[in-house]
Amino acid sequence: MAKIRLQNMTFYGFHGVSKAEKETGRRFEVDCELELDISGAAHTDRLDDTVNYTSVYYTVERIVQQDKYNLLETVAARIAREIMAAFAARRVLVRVRKRIPPIPGNLDYIEVEFDSSLDSLRESP
Repeated sequence: MAKIRLQNMTFYGFHGVSKAEKETGRRFEVDCELELDISGAAHTDRLDDTVNYTSVYYTVERIVQQDKYNLLETVAARIAREIMAAFAARRVLVRVRKRIPPIPGNLDYIEVEFDSSLDSLRESP
């Protein structure tokens, strides 16, 4: 078993509860960790025998930039579920960070972590 990580993918999206977040948006950062068997790809050196990192990136980009959700929890779960459904990963761990959240005080970001191994993989919203 191996892990493939895409770290600190950065996008602009319109997720949040407040009206301001929905209108002006925020910067979001996403980390994805896919757990899978890469022994075939390591032997053949063929992209078809592993996960195409670019396809994973575009899946995350579409969810963060095109869809709109109130909660980071929903964004993280949606990303994990779509990656699980589209790729040969046995487990997906997703972290979503909202930079400069609308909270009074000094705070760099809020982060939600979603682990597909703890999810029943119900239909996402």
